[in-house]
Amino acid sequence: MIHAYNHYYLEDAMNNVGSMLDCAVNAVHCDIYVFFEMFLSSGVASQIEIGNPRFVSGLSGVELCQKVFEKSSDIDIKIIDYQLFGRSKEFWAGWSLAYYQWFRAKSFLYIQRNGLDINRIVEMYPTLHEADLSKFVETADSIIESYLVERPNVLKTIRKQAKLTQQRLAEISGVTLRMIQAYEQGDQDIRKAEAQTVFALSKVLGCSPEMII
Repeated sequence: MIHAYNHYYLEDAMNNVGSMLDCAVNAVHCDIYVFFEMFLSSGVASQIEIGNPRFVSGLSGVELCQKVFEKSSDIDIKIIDYQLFGRSKEFWAGWSLAYYQWFRAKSFLYIQRNGLDINRIVEMYPTLHEADLSKFVETADSIIESYLVERPNVLKTIRKQAKLTQQRLAEISGVTLRMIQAYEQGDQDIRKAEAQTVFALSKVLGCSPEMII
C-alpha cells in the first residue's frame, strides 16, 4: 500500500491531529462532531491526506484547529495558553484516526461516512486506549466492513421500485451503464458524482437528488 507521506512524519501527524481535536473540544468547547465536519470541509483534512508537509508536521495542533475555524466558519478563534495535559479521549481519537488514515490510505471523509464517525471513535477510548494500534486498526476495519455490507444501496432500491433495469435507466437518463453499475456495486461513491449526473438519474426515477445521495 502506498502512503501519502513517509512514516518518519507519522508521529507528528498523529500528535497534531490529536491535539487539534483536544483543543477544539476542551479549549474552544466545540462539539467534536461539528468540529470534525468543519475539519472535512475546510480543506485541512485533504492537505493531511496528500502529505502536505506544512499540514502534516509544520503546523501545531493548535494552529490546525485555528486553520479549520478560519477556513470553515466566520468565527475568529484566538487560542491563548493552550496546553495539552495527558491524553484525553479526544486526543486519543485524533491520534488513532490519523494513524488509521495513513495506514489504510483512506480519506477522513470516507472513514467518517462509512460507519466510523468521530463520535464512535471516541466511544472506543475506554476499551482500546491502552491497546496496541493494531487492535484499533482491526476494530476499525471490522466496523467499516460491516457498515458497507449492511448499508442499503439507495440507487438500486429506487431503480427496482421504478421497475427499471440498469440498461433502461442508462438509456433514458444518459448516464452510462458502467457508471450506474459502479454506483450500485459501491465501486464509485454517488455522493461524489457530478450534480448533473445525480439530477439526470433523479429525474428519470421520480425522486429528489437528495434522496439518491
